[in-house]
Amino acid sequence: MMNGKEYIDSLRDLDLEVYFLGQRIKSLVDEPMFQPHIHTAAMTYELAHDPEYQEIMTATSHLTGERINRFTHIHQGIDDLVKKVRMMRLLGQKTGTCFQRCVGLDGLNAVYVTTYDIDQKHGTNYHERFRNYLLEVQKNDWMPSGAMTDARGDRSLRPSKQQHPDTYVHIKERSEDGLIVSGMKAHITGAINSHEIITMPTRTMGEEDRDFALSFAIPADAKGVSYVFSRQTNDTRRLDGVLDSGNPKYGIVGGEAIIIFKDVFVPWERVFMAGEYEFTNELVETFAGYHRSNYGGCKVGLADVVIGGSNWIAEAHGIERASHIVDKLTEMIAMAETCWSCTLACSYEGYRTPSGAYHIHPLLANVTKLNITRMVYEWMRLAQDIAGGKIITLPSEKDLENPETMEILTECFAGKEGFPPRDIIKMLRLIENMSVGAGLPEAMHGAGSPAAQKIMIARRSGVDRKMELAKTVAGINQDTSFERIIGKDEKEHWDEVKKKIQEKSVQIC
Repeated sequence: MMNGKEYIDSLRDLDLEVYFLGQRIKSLVDEPMFQPHIHTAAMTYELAHDPEYQEIMTATSHLTGERINRFTHIHQGIDDLVKKVRMMRLLGQKTGTCFQRCVGLDGLNAVYVTTYDIDQKHGTNYHERFRNYLLEVQKNDWMPSGAMTDARGDRSLRPSKQQHPDTYVHIKERSEDGLIVSGMKAHITGAINSHEIITMPTRTMGEEDRDFALSFAIPADAKGVSYVFSRQTNDTRRLDGVLDSGNPKYGIVGGEAIIIFKDVFVPWERVFMAGEYEFTNELVETFAGYHRSNYGGCKVGLADVVIGGSNWIAEAHGIERASHIVDKLTEMIAMAETCWSCTLACSYEGYRTPSGAYHIHPLLANVTKLNITRMVYEWMRLAQDIAGGKIITLPSEKDLENPETMEILTECFAGKEGFPPRDIIKMLRLIENMSVGAGLPEAMHGAGSPAAQKIMIARRSGVDRKMELAKTVAGINQDTSFERIIGKDEKEHWDEVKKKIQEKSVQIC
């Protein structure tokens, strides 16, 4: 397994074509705008070597029996599902942002499950190919980016009906050696600092969309692949100094990028779906279930940080015992632990798939993510409330260091004794970074927007069974005799009891 430094050094071996702010970036590792995202992903490697966290950060490969980073593992039981979300919460606590690597992990598991099922129906060898690929990932401790979301163009039209076919990644040519593919994947987390790309279809495909029913893996720097790195709220603040950035080492969200595939060759041994459109729904839903369950872990880890920061700033301002502050912090904690309870529930209620890999409880995973789309906004609103208006009106670090304004600003932001003004500003910037920055839309749309979760919840809610339960309790359209409800033997028992009561009543009278 690589450690954090080895991971960063491994990125230097990649020759990616990346564009940002209108320029091609020459060195990913040395680009200041990219470093926070790289440092965050490095934490997933570094903690795997810490004895304190080894139990949840590593696993035993079911392919080789060797110790591997959990981010390259296929879940082999309920324990693995639970340790995965514990790992997510831990990393959220350690970084205060998106650590990027979970998308690839969920992609590995979803493709593992689905390729097995495809082979069972069609007699293909996708699953064997994928197992061989997985061995490479585990041996090299690669970080694959999970590339699911397509640009999608006119969403009222199916992929095969689009005016611009490249809004979806698709097969252009087939040969004895492999495929030629083109298209775009949008908003892909950790794309520029990953070693590999695993693509998956973004939606259910029909027969006419065969060429879009596609899953494959390629090196991140494969010929014909390029990237456009996305802007984020207040992203260039990291160039203005440590104090202004809020989270200088780890940054904001997950370093998303658009991936462009232009006539990219994919050898058959790296192809895991090529036209089996009837399995696109399974792959999409399996991935979505895994990924949505994560959010009760990683976002609660972030909540732990912002709750701690809010409590600290309340102490710094001397209001930590005010009843309304205690109430707000309690509300934040209750909401965060509610989401944590959801993600634990969907993990503990997981099940074994035919492939041998374990999957989470799909209904509970979608409930987890739907809660995240609401509760993150609410606990961040309370963090803003506790911090006060200062979080969006702070002066710059340059003003704090300017001899002409330094003294007065130091007095302006002074708090209770023992809390240096500069530390108060640091904490306010962190709360701003987390509660006002780009992390909120990511909580809303990452792993699918609320409408997607509601569709899945409605689909798996079992309302018909619930109606039958209600009808049974209410005695509707059923044999409602006492004997029918409690059973013949039980009725005879209660008849005897009733008889004795009546005899006793006669004696009393």
